Amino acid sequence: MSGQTLTDRIAAAQYTLTGSEVSRAVCKATTHEQTAPKKKHLEYLIQATQDSNVNVPQMADTLMERVGNASWVVVFKALITTHHLMVHGNERFVQFLASRNTLFNLSNFLDKTGSHGYDMSTFIRRYSRYLNEKAFAYRQMSFDFGRVKKGYADGAMRTMSVEKLLKGMPILQSQIDSLLDFEVHPKDLNNGVINACFLLLFKDLIKLYACYNDGIINLVLSVKVNI
Repeated sequence: MSGQTLTDRIAAAQYTLTGSEVSRAVCKATTHEQTAPKKKHLEYLIQATQDSNVNVPQMADTLMERVGNASWVVVFKALITTHHLMVHGNERFVQFLASRNTLFNLSNFLDKTGSHGYDMSTFIRRYSRYLNEKAFAYRQMSFDFGRVKKGYADGAMRTMSVEKLLKGMPILQSQIDSLLDFEVHPKDLNNGVINACFLLLFKDLIKLYACYNDGIINLVLSVKVNI
């Protein structure tokens, strides 16, 4: 397991010199260390999304820069950090991501240099596709399936009109499908980076299935009313 590289330290120092603490935190969360992004850096970035004075587009752009790195470790951790902020950060973060014409263009990503590069590149391509679907769903529905109230009679999917439900269910299904395509195996979870990703995906899946269940109940009840 490798620690922070000289490149990591130089990048963090550059952001410190330019006065961008948020960009520095992004850099610290996405080092070459083969471990999950550190909690203290993620918490700082989550708090930053709540601050109206913080430039969210700049934060997102810095993450995009890290996603453009050649190392699978840096790219994977940048995706995990982005996912973490989409789930736990202020909603304006995911709103901005959803407003972009393109998000992650990693369908051909391949790290031929680092250890485990080929295998990890496959996970990165699948993971980026899911995050793209998550942002696309927000763009289409104007809400995040993972954030809405569910499991109750007054939940978002239970009270949604049939017209909007018929539009939303295929979008929700597509997001679920892209998540399940990740196909991680138990032995892969020994890797700290994959483990961090898996925990986020697992929690998302529970919420997405709950939404799907509410949507099906709404559709069934709507059909009964119209019979």
